[in-house]
Amino acid sequence: MQENVTTVSSERCRIGYVTRVQSFSACHRLHSKALSDEENKRIFGKCNNPNGHGHNYNVEITVRGKIDPATGMVINITDLKEYIEMAIMEPLDHKNLDKDVPYFADVVSTTENVAVFIWDNLLKFLPPNSLYEVKIHETDKNIVAYRGE
Repeated sequence: MQENVTTVSSERCRIGYVTRVQSFSACHRLHSKALSDEENKRIFGKCNNPNGHGHNYNVEITVRGKIDPATGMVINITDLKEYIEMAIMEPLDHKNLDKDVPYFADVVSTTENVAVFIWDNLLKFLPPNSLYEVKIHETDKNIVAYRGE
């Protein structure tokens, strides 16, 4: 009977979650073209500073998938590192989000929208349906999570 249990458990599909953490630095100004200058100042406060402000963002990328029985991996970490480099670091690191990233020309560069940008960029590289969550730590106290919903 023990042999049967081992066979069943080894054939069972195991799902794992792999998270990779990456840091990048960028500056931005929270300002909506759809609002008046007064409304922008009221809503975004000091983050509406005309000269902008910067953050050292910490991003957690979580991928979900079957644990491959041959490799023991959900995803090869080397591949994930490369995808993160192309989807996050190249377009965002040491950039002015509002001026250097075309996506934010008409989209307010809130951390929520940065998470959406990163999600959409990662989808170009990752296997279908494997991206589970993008979590961004804008500060020690402000954290945004996005799951493609």
